[in-house]
Amino acid sequence: KLSAGDMIPADVRLLAAKDLFVIQATLTGESMPVEKTDACDARPGVSPIEHTNLCFLGTSVESGAATAVVVATGAQSYFGRVASSLVGQQVETSFDRGLKKYTWLMIRFMAVMVPLVFVINGLFKHDWKEAFFFSLAVAVGLTPEMLPMIVSVCLSKGALAMAKKKVIVKRLNSIQNFGAMDVLCTDKTGTLTMDHVILELHCDVFKNESEEVMHDAYLISHFQTGLKNILDRAVLRHKEVHELLSVDRHTKVDEIPFDFSRRMMSVVVESPDGQRQLLTKGAPEAVFKRCTHFESEGEVFPMEPILAGDLVEQVNELSEDGFRVLAVANKKVDSRAAYSKTDEEGLVLTGYLAFLDPPKDTAAKAIAALNQHGVTVKVLTGDNDLVTRKVCTEVGIQAEKILLGSEVEKMSDEQLSEAVDRVHVFARLSPADKQRIVRALQRNGHVVGFMGDGINDAPALRAADVGISVDNAVDIAKESADVILLEKNLMVLEEGVLEGRKVFVNILKYIRMGASSNFGNMFSVIGASAWLPYLPMAPIQVLSNNLLYDFSQVPIPTDNVGQQQIAKPRPWQIGEIAKFIIFIGPISSIFDYTTYAVMWFVFKCSHLNLLPPPELTARFANAVKPDDTYAAALFHTGWFVESLMTQTLIIHVIRTNLIPFVQSKASWQLTMTTLFIMAIGTYLPYSPLATALGFVPLPPLYWLFLLLTLLCYVGLTQVVKTWLIRKIRM
Repeated sequence: KLSAGDMIPADVRLLAAKDLFVIQATLTGESMPVEKTDACDARPGVSPIEHTNLCFLGTSVESGAATAVVVATGAQSYFGRVASSLVGQQVETSFDRGLKKYTWLMIRFMAVMVPLVFVINGLFKHDWKEAFFFSLAVAVGLTPEMLPMIVSVCLSKGALAMAKKKVIVKRLNSIQNFGAMDVLCTDKTGTLTMDHVILELHCDVFKNESEEVMHDAYLISHFQTGLKNILDRAVLRHKEVHELLSVDRHTKVDEIPFDFSRRMMSVVVESPDGQRQLLTKGAPEAVFKRCTHFESEGEVFPMEPILAGDLVEQVNELSEDGFRVLAVANKKVDSRAAYSKTDEEGLVLTGYLAFLDPPKDTAAKAIAALNQHGVTVKVLTGDNDLVTRKVCTEVGIQAEKILLGSEVEKMSDEQLSEAVDRVHVFARLSPADKQRIVRALQRNGHVVGFMGDGINDAPALRAADVGISVDNAVDIAKESADVILLEKNLMVLEEGVLEGRKVFVNILKYIRMGASSNFGNMFSVIGASAWLPYLPMAPIQVLSNNLLYDFSQVPIPTDNVGQQQIAKPRPWQIGEIAKFIIFIGPISSIFDYTTYAVMWFVFKCSHLNLLPPPELTARFANAVKPDDTYAAALFHTGWFVESLMTQTLIIHVIRTNLIPFVQSKASWQLTMTTLFIMAIGTYLPYSPLATALGFVPLPPLYWLFLLLTLLCYVGLTQVVKTWLIRKIRM
């Protein structure tokens, strides 16, 4: 047994219903109550949620009464199936997939380079044990071991920045997904709209604003008994009318309640001067039939037959614009004890009330800003298509073509994938339809965000790369979301997108720097291993070089990001990263080989019996590896310093698409760390640690060669980087 105010406790089929209106916004997002009847719904292709003789767990009765039989409970109910679709492993997002692809790219590089270094050193040096440890050190050097820390700090910094803007980030990787997002799917009710119905128009039959219509409507809503529906509450919010009419001085005489057959209701009200009026509101087509006259600007005119057709057309136009329309009529009545339905004849039509859940003030501005930043907004709603078209048109979303849920259900995955790129508005969707649309967009290569706050949004929130909800959403929506907005301000979405792009740009800087530098070093190691009679660098030196270089990159999360780098969506592009590694990495090898030549020919490291200067003889004899020659130690030191200096300085070239130091400057933290690491590299050969690390002081002429190397390296890298970026954009 169901009556007004009841929560529907299970999925039910109606056996008998009288004036039953059900609120099912939690499942469909539709703000208006839906009329339900006990008649069998035989319409073809209608989704279960739209059947007029079915009611569902999680909805409630707005008005009327019914008797129903339970057909499904718990997990078997419609609501239960939505909940069960959320159970299981978290969906892999764009960020997860990108990070996995990058990891496998580096593993493939290491699988080729490390065994090659081991074999070459073993064959040429005839010391397989030393070759093994050296190749192990090389493997460590190739590993982007700072990646987890850089990623975590970048994401955490982004989350803190968002928290200041009243946005709670539940899953850190959603920050990058925000930046990579190129399609935002959003529910309509409560996200694009204000989530409460307002009285948009009160007009006469010629659509001119009419205060009399407003006054009559207010008196009806004020004096009617029973549960006030959403439309009554919208009228009663105009409290200024209460004082203007002196409502407290009016007296309710009688009421003719609403019923389904009439689709209208009336109240009889006596004014302070003793005059009685019957005031009626209801479905326009029902009220028109009972009107013999209409009123406009204080004058009453007869209702001509030709006018009735025009009135219906006007109501249809308002309905097509997304309005819920009621007609208002009145007539003067004589004094008597009681009134009945027969008195609802010979009415004077005063005009219409048009209700709408209006768009938020920030919606159009936010959508325009997202479009400007390369994010396409699509609307996925369970509400009806007429209301949806009206709202979407007002906020700047193309709504010429609307795809309905009944059409989506009939489509194969291939057909849906083709349709989702062409259509921007989807209406009358079930939760499963929304989820399918999100996945179809992902199959087309899009990074998809979804914003919603209802039970019906939960599956799509979970399927999306980034799920966005609000703090007053239902619990199941908040649990499924990655990001929670503490205020329903859509402009925060734009800020989130830009913050996400900043985060990813800084993560990408580390990946480009580390991967290209390590790849170049491996080319240098392979060549040096085949050429030199000794190891190109001792394992301890390889690890020290790697440690210092990693430390120089620690402030990357603080680095400045240029506007041109966040102008468009920033998804993972493994192909671009691979090109960057292949083209930029070997540049460092060119200058490594010039350093080899300088150390070999100018500083005589080719002479294995080269003796150290007298002042270093005693010190060199106390080195950790006394079997090393001075020539090897000098070569190791020269390449160590050059490698560290070039890797550290080149951070500033790779971090921007512009000219470094001129058009784009790094953050002060990154600049200071660079200077600090380069100073350590300069000091180490002369420090107390030099002996333990196997370093020796470098000749003064070496520093002139190093300066020329740094200048040429920065210049050549800038030229190749500019060419590569232009080629990628083409």
